[in-house]
Amino acid sequence: VTYRRRLSYNTKSNKVRLNKTPGGKLVMMYAKKKTGMTKCGDCKRDLRGVPAVRPTKLAGLSRRVKSVSRAYGGSKCSGCVRSRIIRAFLIEEQKVVARVLKAQAKK
Repeated sequence: VTYRRRLSYNTKSNKVRLNKTPGGKLVMMYAKKKTGMTKCGDCKRDLRGVPAVRPTKLAGLSRRVKSVSRAYGGSKCSGCVRSRIIRAFLIEEQKVVARVLKAQAKK
């Protein structure tokens, strides 16, 4: 059994498996490369709801499939988004408290 393409080395892009055809011949079938899951930009965990496909296939998918309907959907996981929202809220609260204390000190 021989390779069907010109590349004759056992590289990552040239992985094959043997397959028997209905005619009884053994032929090489080329395997697609395995894909990694899309990761969260902050914590590097796998993103749920985003398919693990090769970049060319991802480009052909619609936007609805590639992301999640949430702020930072398809880029950050829900836990990281939640912590960002809480952090922003607490920072704003801190500013308000500082303003109130400053006003009281003036009186």
